[in-house]
Amino acid sequence: MNVQEELKQLLEKQVIPDVEDALDDIFEQVNELKNADEATKEEVQELQDFKADLKDILKDIESGDISDEEAQEIINDIKEAMQGGEA
Repeated sequence: MNVQEELKQLLEKQVIPDVEDALDDIFEQVNELKNADEATKEEVQELQDFKADLKDILKDIESGDISDEEAQEIINDIKEAMQGGEA
């Protein structure tokens, strides 16, 4: 598997679903509370923006607009962020 395919799989199988799950959790909390504070609204916007950025990366992979080096850097950043979130 080449680096772009590895990144695509990581985004499609793990990162984007995780972002979608986080958004679902927030929407459930907001629905239960019937209100969202400013911090929650900001968190939703940040996650939605992040998800859009991830989808843009997928488009770049599909169109061949991302190099092996860029793909590897993104993979490394994602793995580092995931390890930081587990601590």
